[in-house]
Amino acid sequence: MHSNSMPEKVALSSSPKKWVLSGPMHQWRFGVLTALVFMGVVVVWSIDGCTIDNFVQVWNLKQDRFVAVRANATVDAAQIQLNLTVNTSSVQDLPTQREKPQLNDVKNFTSNDSPSLNLTHLNQTSVASSISKNSSKVAQQNPLQQKPSGALPNRSESPVLESLKWVSVDLEPNLSTNLLARWLAPGGEPCRDSRTVEIAIHGLDGGKLMELSAGDIHEFYFQALGESGNPRCVGGDYFETDLSGESWKSRPVVKDFGNGTYSLSLQVHPDFVGDYNLTVILLFRHFEGLKFSPVRFVYDRELRHIPIRFFRSKAQLPEIKVCQKSDFNRDIWSGRWTRHGKNDDCQINADGRYRCLAWDFPCRNPWCYGSLGSIESNGWVYSSHCSFRMFSADSAWNCLKNRWIFFWGDSNHVDTIRNMLNFVLDLPDIKAVPRRFDLNFSNPKDPSQSVRITSIFNGHWNDTLNYQGLDSLKDEGFRNLVKKYFSEDTVPDTVIMNSGLHDGVHFSNIRAFIKSANSAASFWKEVMESIRRRGLVVPQIFYRTTVATGGYARSLAFNPSKMEAFNGVLLDKLRQAGVVSRVIDNFDMTFPWHFDNRCNDGVHYGRAPLKMKWRDGQIGHQYFVDLMLVHVLLNALCAQS
Repeated sequence: MHSNSMPEKVALSSSPKKWVLSGPMHQWRFGVLTALVFMGVVVVWSIDGCTIDNFVQVWNLKQDRFVAVRANATVDAAQIQLNLTVNTSSVQDLPTQREKPQLNDVKNFTSNDSPSLNLTHLNQTSVASSISKNSSKVAQQNPLQQKPSGALPNRSESPVLESLKWVSVDLEPNLSTNLLARWLAPGGEPCRDSRTVEIAIHGLDGGKLMELSAGDIHEFYFQALGESGNPRCVGGDYFETDLSGESWKSRPVVKDFGNGTYSLSLQVHPDFVGDYNLTVILLFRHFEGLKFSPVRFVYDRELRHIPIRFFRSKAQLPEIKVCQKSDFNRDIWSGRWTRHGKNDDCQINADGRYRCLAWDFPCRNPWCYGSLGSIESNGWVYSSHCSFRMFSADSAWNCLKNRWIFFWGDSNHVDTIRNMLNFVLDLPDIKAVPRRFDLNFSNPKDPSQSVRITSIFNGHWNDTLNYQGLDSLKDEGFRNLVKKYFSEDTVPDTVIMNSGLHDGVHFSNIRAFIKSANSAASFWKEVMESIRRRGLVVPQIFYRTTVATGGYARSLAFNPSKMEAFNGVLLDKLRQAGVVSRVIDNFDMTFPWHFDNRCNDGVHYGRAPLKMKWRDGQIGHQYFVDLMLVHVLLNALCAQS
């Protein structure tokens, strides 16, 4: 059939040539030539025993488009760096293709090594990888010989593991400088100028229920795709992620490698096996959330809603311990909310409170210690790299007596202070505290116990106004007001500071905020040095990260993308100045509850309980997220060394 429609590719001569081997010389030459060809074939096929094997593996990779790699558990997820390279020899005949991740070269590594995954784009569909850090020994086998992560795991193959780690992230060194450079990076290429509309995660895509082992870290790489379906080669997209089950809520870690590829890390403790949903939302593209008017650029599209079943394996994670002072040295937390009780018939009370569980309903160790019912969360509690004690009034007063706590930040501090007084310190009659105050509070059961609390609002140098943020320090009167509290013979023993919400509205770009953050860090360094020169004990300073703004506020000038960047920048500058002693990551605590306004009014998670119509149309609202923060603050203030 084809021979009738296609011309012959070879013309045959009517007088074909005859190949004749005549004479001993010709036969000798032919024998030598045959031997050489045979030896050459043997050499080519036997070099390291890998040439043809690699060819087959690369061909299989193109077909499967997904590779599962099991890596050493002694390396944190944050250590993995991707070096994007172009293999021009493999794409010269495919001019429309861009680079795709290919895990052809994965080093064996120990805890002192930083693995480098060489990625080569092979086709127009992203190649992803799931990395399960689940071995106490170095993986020696070729990663391309591993089973695809899309295949259902064999539970009997999981060994007993002793050195797994919790997923963790570190603050990027020189974050401010690097963020500014990425924000200013030029375009000029289609893959840089396009806008992300979709992603490809072949380890998770496909519509089938994914099964993963509990305890392991499962890291999936994915590729951002532009309007034309081609991969983007620059980062800066802001993805919101949520991993939720019946008794678990967390924010899976997303890492941006700056080249259009990202990674997503999933981990669930073996105590919480079961069915989950992974949600991935693209909120902003290429740093557009950092713009002065981000509402014009918000994308807010749910790109994935993937069912996942975590099954119990022999993997064991280190048991979480109650928080010690050193635990607050960590700059970025990767925690989770877990549920240990539930009252399905719980109704809002007349005073707006949800007393779903008895006040003395106990915590489940090691996820928390004390009374879980006291935070009125219907069984939810937050933990991170350590877990927290729930304080009674007696234990809180024993910790805070004769202390002076200085707050410098936005109105979320006002809510937290009021909730501490009302819910923990047995002072329910204090219905509100102002933005700026300096007061002593006494234990109603033991007047000899008192605590001094000072709160200075930093949203504006005038405490009746808003939206100056860190630039409020440009006002000399405001600077002197703050300095006054650190210029006496007695100074606060602890400072809790934050900033962000008002900065998000005030600053026109990230460059301006970095400059102001640097000035603020210098101001506080000068204040602390003045205390040190007088021979007094310098207060320990906690940086409380700004909340993840929720619901409608996710698209506004103080959106989560901008708040997370501003948190990192200010913490970076405070660390460089040697000012901050400890960190309380309120952003991580609030993020799992920020997708709607059930637990917030957009910018506050601690508004006082009230049985009235809330922003989301329901009667009353949930306030337990800020009550949890109250206990986290008390853990920080009272932690033993």
